[in-house]
Amino acid sequence: MAEKITLEVVTPKGAIVSDDVDIVTAPGFAGEFGVLANHAPFLSTIKVGTLRYKKDGSEVELMISGGFCEVSNNKITFLVESAEHGHEIDVDRALRAKERAEKRLLQTLEKQDKFDRTRAEAALQRAMARLKIAQRQQ
Repeated sequence: MAEKITLEVVTPKGAIVSDDVDIVTAPGFAGEFGVLANHAPFLSTIKVGTLRYKKDGSEVELMISGGFCEVSNNKITFLVESAEHGHEIDVDRALRAKERAEKRLLQTLEKQDKFDRTRAEAALQRAMARLKIAQRQQ
């Protein structure tokens, strides 16, 4: 039996995942990275995207948004703003959020408002990540 690494995914609302898994793949700001059991310690910032982990041959995906990750003592901990399993995502709501973000993004380009543009881009990234995960669950 292969060695496991303990995965913890925590949001402001509480723990989303706490399990021993085979491998974890996550969207770091410097690029996607993977972690196996007994990985060297490190810290990383996390961007909006898909966190994947495998346990006993099954793969699970979560949509996660901004935060931090720490690997230490055969444990990987994610402290993120939000995390959602595909079956928890309201596709209609995500589509509406995507449309709103796209409209806001166009408006900010006209006004050249950098702050609103950054917020609109972040909202669009979250909506797109939610839709991507939800579509894979179907």
